Amino acid sequence: MNQSHRKHPKALYEGRWIFFILGFLWLAAMVMLPLIALPLGILIIFSAYFFRDPERNISADPAIIVSPADGTVTLIDEVEGVEGDPYLTMRLKRISIFLSVFDVHVNRTPIAGELIHSEPRGGLYLDARKPESSILNESRLWIIQGERGLVGVKQITGAIARRIVPWSQVGDHLEKGERFGMIRFGSRTELYLPMETEILVKVGDKVAGGSSEVAWWQ
Repeated sequence: MNQSHRKHPKALYEGRWIFFILGFLWLAAMVMLPLIALPLGILIIFSAYFFRDPERNISADPAIIVSPADGTVTLIDEVEGVEGDPYLTMRLKRISIFLSVFDVHVNRTPIAGELIHSEPRGGLYLDARKPESSILNESRLWIIQGERGLVGVKQITGAIARRIVPWSQVGDHLEKGERFGMIRFGSRTELYLPMETEILVKVGDKVAGGSSEVAWWQ
């Protein structure tokens, strides 16, 4: 097992305005309305908890595909390509992961390879637990070219999450389990895999980005 690659202060940095505003309100409340200071302090603590980014142990086995996100597996199925994408046009296996506000929201690459495609798409902000959110909600699709084939990861916003934050760009070589972006607050992440992979998880399983083994190349 390898430790996750490079410590990343970016998750906390993404919450800088939230911390600034809540901190300012907390200081003002301490002076003028002490009763409000307590709930504001709780919000600051929760925000720090939400933007956490723990280190993970990542499998060094090149056949293993790891989870791109923390959360609960809500759907495993097969799809005929990814709508509107010129790369993933073949039949694929899909693993959908729902991220609640209590999950880590940093996304990690499921395999090692070159990032060949990263495209945002506008849309709605439906509850990310609804299947139609995969098509209708604002999203960003990432495609990684590995030694054994293409793998896709789609970040999908939810009713609360309103911002997808990319940290990598096309042309980057990403190690397995490397952080490539995050979604702020509750959301959904989908993993698209070639048919020659075998799924190792089931609906209802809790997974951790980078460390949970969700599939392997047969």
